[in-house]
Amino acid sequence: MPKMKTHKGLKKRIRITATGKVKFKPANSGHLMSGKSGNRCRSMRGMRVLKGTVQAAIRNAVGGKA
Repeated sequence: MPKMKTHKGLKKRIRITATGKVKFKPANSGHLMSGKSGNRCRSMRGMRVLKGTVQAAIRNAVGGKA
């Protein structure tokens, strides 16, 4: 059987940690920040950890352990 290909677009947008968690940068944090509150801007600065059952599907698409 052929191997499953890595989803290249998704691979560029997420990171998989050593423990298997999926980290991503939240949307709407690129520009036009003056209309957003300071608390919202600061919360979008770092990476977020994905929770729930979507994590396994994303790890499978990127080629990590599901």
